[in-house]
Amino acid sequence: MSRSALGLLERRLIFVTGKGGVGKTSSAAAIAWLAASRGQRTLVCEVDAKGNLADFLGVGPLRFDPLEVRPNLFAMAMDTEASMQEYLRLNLRIPLVTRLGPIARTFDFVASAAPGVKEILTVGKLAYEVRERNYDLVVVDASATGHVVGQLASPVAINDLVKVGLVRAQTDWMIELLTDANVTGVVVVTIPEEMPTTETLELLARLRNETDIDVASVLVNRVLPEIFSRPESEVFDRLREPDGAALLRSELGDPVDEVVAGAELAVRLRRSRVQHLTRLREGIGSTVPLLYLPFLFHRAHGVRATSVLAQAISDELGY
Repeated sequence: MSRSALGLLERRLIFVTGKGGVGKTSSAAAIAWLAASRGQRTLVCEVDAKGNLADFLGVGPLRFDPLEVRPNLFAMAMDTEASMQEYLRLNLRIPLVTRLGPIARTFDFVASAAPGVKEILTVGKLAYEVRERNYDLVVVDASATGHVVGQLASPVAINDLVKVGLVRAQTDWMIELLTDANVTGVVVVTIPEEMPTTETLELLARLRNETDIDVASVLVNRVLPEIFSRPESEVFDRLREPDGAALLRSELGDPVDEVVAGAELAVRLRRSRVQHLTRLREGIGSTVPLLYLPFLFHRAHGVRATSVLAQAISDELGY
């Protein structure tokens, strides 16, 4: 299968994943925010019931029914039982009811016994929104690193189990949509630290080996700014020496030790993370875009953070 060179927001379905704590949800919110601000009718969906996507959109708790949180931007939270009800209503013409009684209990039993059933209800709902062109872009705050491969591979797993009938027909079109790099892509979020970098490279390998879904980009969050250029850094190194520090204090007439120590810490942290950025670049190859998001020194939740990150992504993509 050939891979497309489409840009991130030119696709129609984006799954955002990453190790817990790296900023997966904030990144998903920022991508959706940016797309909506560019005039794309966008749906962002939270898969994890314990997630906090609403915090980054400045709204109350999200539900299965999409809520318009700002112009062109709709948000929802996945509910597999509601997704099943919708599936039965659309495909089997079973009327929508408050509880499905025996059918719901049967679903719970089958979902527990057959891995992939709940996952396919999640993926299927979102793929359906894309197929029906209800939105220009669907952004999924997907499962974390340890579970996302199974989630993305669920249509293939069901397809291998069921050879004929309605379910097989449903998984056929899902697989076609998910494996079309012009339509679907995965964004892997990480931070420039050792364990997240290792897990990111392992996840990318699994996505290549166990799925046929394209990796749209790797997004590196919390990248510290480079305070000094190389010549400035050499000057700063000399000022940190005893003679340089004494000269600086005498010229300024004020204690500068805390300021110098703070700058030294920032430089050291930046330099310590460069090796992880280099490892990521070498590990993912030249065909997958590597995008950087800044470390936020203010509150990292809320609409302000989402807006700042959206602008950072826009700058990285050259919009």
